[in-house]
Amino acid sequence: MIGIIVAEIEEMKAIENIMSNIEIKSIYEYKMVIGNINNREYILVRSGVGKVNAARTTQILIDKFDVKYIINVGSAGAINDNLKIGDIVVGSRLVQHDFDVTAFGHEKGYISEIGKFFESDSKIIKKSKDIKIENINIVIGTIASGDIFCTNIEMKDKIRKEFNADCIEMEGAAIAQVCYLSKIPFIIIRSISDIPNQKNQIDFSKYIKVASKNCAEFIKQI
Repeated sequence: MIGIIVAEIEEMKAIENIMSNIEIKSIYEYKMVIGNINNREYILVRSGVGKVNAARTTQILIDKFDVKYIINVGSAGAINDNLKIGDIVVGSRLVQHDFDVTAFGHEKGYISEIGKFFESDSKIIKKSKDIKIENINIVIGTIASGDIFCTNIEMKDKIRKEFNADCIEMEGAAIAQVCYLSKIPFIIIRSISDIPNQKNQIDFSKYIKVASKNCAEFIKQI
């Protein structure tokens, strides 16, 4: 079984719409949607926003459902100026931009005894290069995660410079860390819903459905 984790209700609905033979289960007050996509069994769950929610949900899927692979899809803010609303970033590597032990001589984002970047499953990264969605640019790159909805332009530029990241969101690297520690392959996929510009929370609300639909189309093809 393959696990799919999303953070927002719009993202969950978009994935649920491409599933068949659906069965609903409940565990720890989570709604677990079990069904098929292209004749393969998936379990879909909404974690809620933020790294702790995402990490908790990931471990539950691993422990209770024995998933062999985890996919995280959702929306993100673009910090690569070449990206536009609706474009997709496939995270070849993930970093927690708000993890800071620089006082002990480490780089920003470095996690003690683990490292700085988490690498996604290379097989899916390779397959991603062949996917085509009309009018959508698909980038293989770096995704930065943190418990901040970034609206600040200076912060956006700083994260871009520090990590050479393409987009910023709030769950992916936490999911990556749990998968890494549990030796479960994973991929993080993000569609651009906004661009940090002091008012992008308005754009996020406007375009999250577009981003969610694009992620669902990507899942169908992969």
